[in-house]
Amino acid sequence: MAFSLATWNINSVRLREGLVLKLMTEEAPDVLCLQECKSPVDKMPLDAFAAAGYAHVVARGQKGYNGVAILSKIPMEEAAAEDFVALGHARHIAGRLENGVTVHNFYVPAGGDVADREVNEKFGQKLDYLTEMRDWFHTQKPEKSILVGDLNIAPREDDVWDHKKLLKVVSHTPIEVEHMAQTQDAGGWVDITRQDIPEGKLFSWWSYRAADWDAADKGRRLDHVWATSDIAAAGHDSRIVRGARGWEKPSDHAPVFAQFDL
Repeated sequence: MAFSLATWNINSVRLREGLVLKLMTEEAPDVLCLQECKSPVDKMPLDAFAAAGYAHVVARGQKGYNGVAILSKIPMEEAAAEDFVALGHARHIAGRLENGVTVHNFYVPAGGDVADREVNEKFGQKLDYLTEMRDWFHTQKPEKSILVGDLNIAPREDDVWDHKKLLKVVSHTPIEVEHMAQTQDAGGWVDITRQDIPEGKLFSWWSYRAADWDAADKGRRLDHVWATSDIAAAGHDSRIVRGARGWEKPSDHAPVFAQFDL
């Protein structure tokens, strides 16, 4: 079964319902994973998404913060929903597609503004969250699985607009990159985006603070598509829909796509 998959930090699914529907219409991924929905599940515009062909949903939500959802054209059942670090946050949901593929959708904590857990509790929570993800994948080795989401880390030098300037900035610090690498290794995850696009600058997020985000292009690749090594060869046609960052009242993230033939 061939299917397309997209991941997008939507930064309020209710506020940007129209943008989600626009992506569904224009790009039509078979599976769409959203993060930072900022809504309880019962307040998400799921009827509108079902009318657009996305009748299958697994989600976790909360009022005003976090929230993750997987919207699918393909039949899907809930497979897991973990509360890492017992934060009480809606940051993970997993769905199993009818072909047996499990899709994990994550929204990793951003980590605040200071890259020091001694003075910034949020940074410590981020590192601990990644550590618990790592340990979970060690104990429950994933197979035939895809992991997507806003992982809030740009790991490679060419995943940020300026490696040297961002080395001490949260999302690109060496300790975050190392924690991410350990998590990736624990699950045998392959970075599908970089498997397809191995070289060159590649961004999925541009700050709202930039007056002209497109011209300045001070981006970071915070949004990821991984697959377990047993199905990584089936992933292809990765792309970032950069244009969505320029839609009216946009999210500060752009959708990341991949195709899988399984």
